[in-house]
Amino acid sequence: MKPLIASPWSARFDLLQSLSGLFLALFMWLHMAFVSSILWGEKAFWTVARFFEGYFFFGRSLPWLVSLFVACIAALIAVHALLALRKFPASWQQYRAFWEHRQRLAHLDTNLWPLQVATGFLMFFLASVHLYDLFIAPEQIGPYGSADLVWTGRTWPLLLLLLFCVEVHGLIGLYRLALKWGWPSFGDPQRTRRILRRLLWVLLVFFLAMGLLTLGTFISLGIEHAPRAGEPYVPSGMQEAL
Repeated sequence: MKPLIASPWSARFDLLQSLSGLFLALFMWLHMAFVSSILWGEKAFWTVARFFEGYFFFGRSLPWLVSLFVACIAALIAVHALLALRKFPASWQQYRAFWEHRQRLAHLDTNLWPLQVATGFLMFFLASVHLYDLFIAPEQIGPYGSADLVWTGRTWPLLLLLLFCVEVHGLIGLYRLALKWGWPSFGDPQRTRRILRRLLWVLLVFFLAMGLLTLGTFISLGIEHAPRAGEPYVPSGMQEAL
């Protein structure tokens, strides 16, 4: 009999899953930074939105640039999800074995995995709706357009649930990646685990607070702008020019 040779593709897929998850988690932090610019005022958010449309490079907005970027992010999410599905239990017996293993160990890190699976499952559908809105109408992204979508368009419940799913899923993923690949390391493994856990909770509280404050600002602006829903935001300087 010929000896069995382990395929390297399992390790390659695992590395690709780690890299795609890392990129998406870091992207969501940047996304939070850009979206939270609404906290600095309507003009700040308008400036950020137009920046990604190439307004300050080409002298005019090119919304299709945003649609292209959204399509790339959606494709990466799909790839990451397909790679993650390889590790899901494939039968009821495997699920039962996992839950018995989880109850026997009663370990926090083991309990984090089903939470990450549940939030990832929800996020795949919730993010699809959000990305679709951005893909088909990128020109609506702005202080008033986004606020109208949140409040008048009644997407705030979806965004609220998506916020919790994204932050919980992403931070648990980063925590598990750090333990898996051994970086960063703070001496012995137990000390590293304790520090990373504390960092996990600190970052989770920070990003959830930032996200809730940002969403609350859009809701407040949407309520205020509801009688004029659909009217775009135009900076004061440009209004004078018009």
